[in-house]
Amino acid sequence: MNTRGLPFVKGHGTENDFVLIPDIEGRLRLSAAAVAAICDRRAGIGGDGILRVVATEAEPDAAQYRGAARWFMDYRNADGSIAEMCGNGIRVFARYLVDAGLEPAGLIPIATRGGVRTVDCPATGSITVDMGPAQLPDLGEITVRVGERTWAARAVFMPNPHAVVFVDDLAEAGDLRSAPLVTPAEAYPDGVNVEFVVRVGPGHLALRVHERGSGETRSCGTGICAAAVAAGRAGGPDGYLVDVPGGRLAITETDTTVFMTGPAELVATGEWHGDIGWSADASAWDATEQTATAVGTGSA
Repeated sequence: MNTRGLPFVKGHGTENDFVLIPDIEGRLRLSAAAVAAICDRRAGIGGDGILRVVATEAEPDAAQYRGAARWFMDYRNADGSIAEMCGNGIRVFARYLVDAGLEPAGLIPIATRGGVRTVDCPATGSITVDMGPAQLPDLGEITVRVGERTWAARAVFMPNPHAVVFVDDLAEAGDLRSAPLVTPAEAYPDGVNVEFVVRVGPGHLALRVHERGSGETRSCGTGICAAAVAAGRAGGPDGYLVDVPGGRLAITETDTTVFMTGPAELVATGEWHGDIGWSADASAWDATEQTATAVGTGSA
């Protein structure tokens, strides 16, 4: 058992929830088992994933972004696997940077495994993210199956891989405890998020999502962007309000990028005392504890 707890902040974006771990100097080592244990909703803190806050200068995986962004968002899915980006997570990440005094309110470049994203984070209120351009590769005929029903899907990368399905009723997605069957499997060698989308009205969508590595979540930022892009490319408008079980986001696609606007909330701070697969040398604690306790409960 680790005698010193691991400081964390709990937050969510439209109820897509995360355990945020400050590791400014990059001394923390988190195994996949530790991530899964922390994200466990019964025996751990509980969350759809982990956001590790680390300076790009201190993180080998962020070497290519040094000079372009001060901060790297190391995002892990709830099962410990690594994802390219997280649209709801990056809003929570930015809210933490501002509330902890690590960045002033305003435009903040944040490095991710999917590239640098610029976040407009005011002192309070909704946060807007430049999500970068959507990619719609021709992967051939993609199908999604749930039970006895099968639908054609549109491949959209944001840069996370998505298979977007338009349905008449969100109940058609089933319970989503298990991943929908997506074929051909080789179209998505790194796994795929699946969005089931209903056209509510002009410029208005609703969806449910199964996220790889996390299961059904209350919201998925990159998936919401993917759904709006797929709807727009099918003859709809460039902007959408998108309802998910956890709330609503606004998405706009321009000629060069996709903008996502929505809330982020920090709801708790604490320490994790689990003894599974994490370590840090003692000199990491001063910076980690200082920034973790700099924020209390709050909302944006």
